[in-house]
Amino acid sequence: MLLLSGCPALCRRMSRQVVRSSKFRHVFGQPAKADQCYEDVRVSQTTWDSGFCAVNPKFVALICEASGGGAFLVLPLGKTGRVDKNVPTVCGHTAPVLDIAWCPHNDHVIASGSEDCTVMVWEIPDGGLMLPLREPVVTLEGHTKRVGIVVWHPTAQNVLLSAGCDNVILVWDVGTGAAVLTLGSDVHPDTIYSVDWSRDGALICTSCRDKRVRIIEPRKGTIVAEKDRPHEGTRPVRAVFVSDGKILTTGFSRMSERQVALWDTKHLEEPLSLQELDTSSGVLLPFFDPDTNIVYLCGKGDSSIRYFEITSEAPFLHYLSMFSSKESQRGMGYMPKRGLEVNKCEIARFYKLHERRCEPIAMTVPRKSDLFQEDLYPPTAGPDAALTAEEWLGGRDAGPLLISLKDGYVPPKSRELRVNRGLDTGRRKTAQEASGTPSSDAVSRLEEEMRKLQATVQELQQRLERLEETVQAK
Repeated sequence: MLLLSGCPALCRRMSRQVVRSSKFRHVFGQPAKADQCYEDVRVSQTTWDSGFCAVNPKFVALICEASGGGAFLVLPLGKTGRVDKNVPTVCGHTAPVLDIAWCPHNDHVIASGSEDCTVMVWEIPDGGLMLPLREPVVTLEGHTKRVGIVVWHPTAQNVLLSAGCDNVILVWDVGTGAAVLTLGSDVHPDTIYSVDWSRDGALICTSCRDKRVRIIEPRKGTIVAEKDRPHEGTRPVRAVFVSDGKILTTGFSRMSERQVALWDTKHLEEPLSLQELDTSSGVLLPFFDPDTNIVYLCGKGDSSIRYFEITSEAPFLHYLSMFSSKESQRGMGYMPKRGLEVNKCEIARFYKLHERRCEPIAMTVPRKSDLFQEDLYPPTAGPDAALTAEEWLGGRDAGPLLISLKDGYVPPKSRELRVNRGLDTGRRKTAQEASGTPSSDAVSRLEEEMRKLQATVQELQQRLERLEETVQAK
């Protein structure tokens, strides 16, 4: 009897050991309804391992198919439903666009990298595009081969990093249009697969085709730490910074099984955790949320999103769950925390690209209370830069300026991107006149005329409706 009465207590103790306590254990994914998706968009068919989608609290941008050059679509976040086939695009590149990234400090500014070897920075007007946008605020020329990666500095204003297939990383001061730092092919002897900034922007983490992951201090051009073959397979590796000086990598085993691994940057000899996932062939794109310490893995060609929680104690990387759907994804966008609906306990939102559709997917923690959940929403990175480009280049580092989401996020007023291009302005003006490309003043005038025409059309339609009502009454 004593033995039997002790069994339930023993079982409870064992269950407590097996099941780890976490407030994120029951996070679930909820796809948006059909009327909240973006329908009939022609997603790019280019074979490149970037997300093809970028999102912020105001706009969703996605790389689309374009004839005779490269283009991407920018839509106001609330403009869901069917997208008109003649909707204006950002179409200044002369070859396909490979990567896009919104500026974290200005929700109207977006950068794009292209096969035409250039990086362009664009300013999107309030309410979205009325006409095709062909003239960037600034064109950054310095790469000799296609540019496949563009990443903004997380805390310094107007600092942009680009990586090209010339095995070169350039860091730009967008305010002057100049490349202020160069990491040449002596640092990366082969194709660069991924680049990620640390949270304070002091370091970058790169993965390369030479099967090495590097931690680099970009201002000094020095390699702080390096790991050879973090994954034994030959397929591309991705690497991102996570919390407490760790990095997370995704790659393939020698038997072509997909893997995820967690590393301490001070001790790269052995991983803190290494987990095998499946035998799919798509490269896993990691998205890390520093507020919750959750990392989401999305594979191109997959139909699922896996998510793991990172902790400071062994085994460090804990599998939480997986969101699955029927259709595979061609790309994925990730909303910053300030763009989420905190009253619905939404801790992440993805924008999944199908072949002709963009579908929002909300990741939610089930809670009964409608009150603000402080444990889910610690202060998060706000839209203000902590440093100027000059301060960062001078050696200063700073973490992001944090804001509270308790009363909801209120976007700041639109900020103009100020660019001092000096003599370059005159050269571009001459080139515009020669090519027949309209200047920004001309575009503004055309947009104003378009708005007036639209107002006139609406007024005529109203008159016609009134006239029809009168005829029917008689």
